[in-house]
Amino acid sequence: MTERASAPEFVRRLTSRPGVYRMLDGDGNVIYIGKAGNLRKRVGSYFNRALDSPKSRAMLDQVRDIEVTVTRTEGEALLLESNLIKSLHPRYNVVFRDDKSYPCLFLEHGHAFPRLSFHRGARRGEGRYFGPFPSAASARSTLNLVQKLFQVRQCEDAYYRNRSRPCLQHQIGRCRAPCVGLVTAEDYAADVSDAELFLEGRNEEIIQRLTGPMERAAAALEFERAARYRDRIAALRRVQEQQVASVPHGECDVVAMAAEQGQACVQLFMIRAGRNLGNRGYFPHGGAHADGAGILQAFLTQYYLSGAGRGNIPAEILVSERPDGSSLLEQVFAAESGRRVAIRVPARGVKARWVALARDNAALALRQKLGSRARHQERLQQVAEALDLPAPPGRIECFDISHTQGEGAVGACVVFGAEGAIKSCYRRFKVAGITPGDDYAAMRQVLERRYRHAMSGSEPLPDMIVIDGGRGQVGVAAEALRALGLSDIPLVGVVKGTDRRPGQDALIISGAPSARRLAGGHGGMLLLQEIRDEAHRFAITGHRQGRQRRSGASVLERIPGIGAGRRRALLRHFGGLQGIMRAGTDDLAKVNGINKNLARRIYAGLHGDP
Repeated sequence: MTERASAPEFVRRLTSRPGVYRMLDGDGNVIYIGKAGNLRKRVGSYFNRALDSPKSRAMLDQVRDIEVTVTRTEGEALLLESNLIKSLHPRYNVVFRDDKSYPCLFLEHGHAFPRLSFHRGARRGEGRYFGPFPSAASARSTLNLVQKLFQVRQCEDAYYRNRSRPCLQHQIGRCRAPCVGLVTAEDYAADVSDAELFLEGRNEEIIQRLTGPMERAAAALEFERAARYRDRIAALRRVQEQQVASVPHGECDVVAMAAEQGQACVQLFMIRAGRNLGNRGYFPHGGAHADGAGILQAFLTQYYLSGAGRGNIPAEILVSERPDGSSLLEQVFAAESGRRVAIRVPARGVKARWVALARDNAALALRQKLGSRARHQERLQQVAEALDLPAPPGRIECFDISHTQGEGAVGACVVFGAEGAIKSCYRRFKVAGITPGDDYAAMRQVLERRYRHAMSGSEPLPDMIVIDGGRGQVGVAAEALRALGLSDIPLVGVVKGTDRRPGQDALIISGAPSARRLAGGHGGMLLLQEIRDEAHRFAITGHRQGRQRRSGASVLERIPGIGAGRRRALLRHFGGLQGIMRAGTDDLAKVNGINKNLARRIYAGLHGDP
């Protein structure tokens, strides 16, 4: 289908089976993806009725072709639609950006003294996973609480194996030092069992288990031991008072949304084992003309079927309003999780209060985002006015170079858009083939590599380029851009004052005879300083990471008989250079490929012994 007039004929040829349809513009780009229980009826509805939605009218004006994929069931169509939206990000779909997995806590199995640790990513280890948690902060907070209550170790095995005395965690009462034999395997196993019950929300069982030993210790006049049990029981009681008073027992997610000024926010609260694990906000793209039911449907589909929540579908999902196709969602979620899943709009009680709280949080987060966006757009306008640009820049890219006395130079590029930093577009470049310390050559190389790649069409070109540097760096950048045919892009350098105070920063505008200074509180200047500082931070971080990797490898490289294979084996066995430094010759000799003589040579090389 290439013309609007051919739409009726195209629709008549469509099947009545379920499937997914993709609308394409004149360049072949997918601009909208939808699912249907009956493809002919659903696609035909766009052409057989007057369109009230401005979004639909604007979209259809651009449609030049429609592709369809037939599925066996409407549930399969829902899954395919979700996966395609996540991968293609069509312009007119409601898209929730969520490329990170949620953190959880991992309790390893197969060890006499298992560790409890923070984990993010694939769940391939042998052990139990608790979570997910909506943020790293909430996961680490729970982990700290478990350490205080049950003193389960958190250190990595490489660190654990090489301890000869208790570490700081034992001294502050967060580990019982199994590494040096200060706790028996039986007592430690009891602590681990209590920690598991706590993470399952079974605090009352732990309290009952601790009451007996406390009373027996008191009867035996072991008052210090009895006090430890008493303090643990009291801490568990405090946790119960904080949680049980407000959180419904069981497992559920609470999802609510708020919309204002063409922007929406969906707030997710996680309840696991009767405990509130925290909340997180999501801001969809392309939802300006969607209603609340449609936005919730898009969130639930993308989050639970192809996002971070996949594999963690709770038995109950509480929502602020019923999403489109909720019965189909329940069926698909049940098939995915292997149990019945209910999507409910609670009318009263604790659950209704939780939904109201989630809605309030969504409204608050949305107001904060709108205020931040308004301030950012105001600053972009001030940048345009200060630099005599015809319009506020929609995309700004800033560059900086970081090195240590010319060694290990790293170039960094950060990107800011209409709403702030676009971290997914940040890039780092390893600078090579130049004279060490030549910042001009490094800047030229980074710009050439960045924009030769961007000119291929893989990424949009910026409306403005910022350099962390003075007239020399700006001149080199201008030459590099002219060579690439990009001299029409506004170029400005942000240079620090004589004593490096922010209020003395000046702007070096390419082609301008003199530096331009703006007032210290000028919004445009504050924005350019923020972008410059972010590029500086990103460059330094990359350089330090590279330096740490090189230092670890270079120390071992200087030792005769240590090649790449043995170097990798040592680093893998001890978990890094610090672990190797702590190891004795007997420990080093346990690594595959390391004999006693080589172990002594490694030890001498690391510690400077003759």
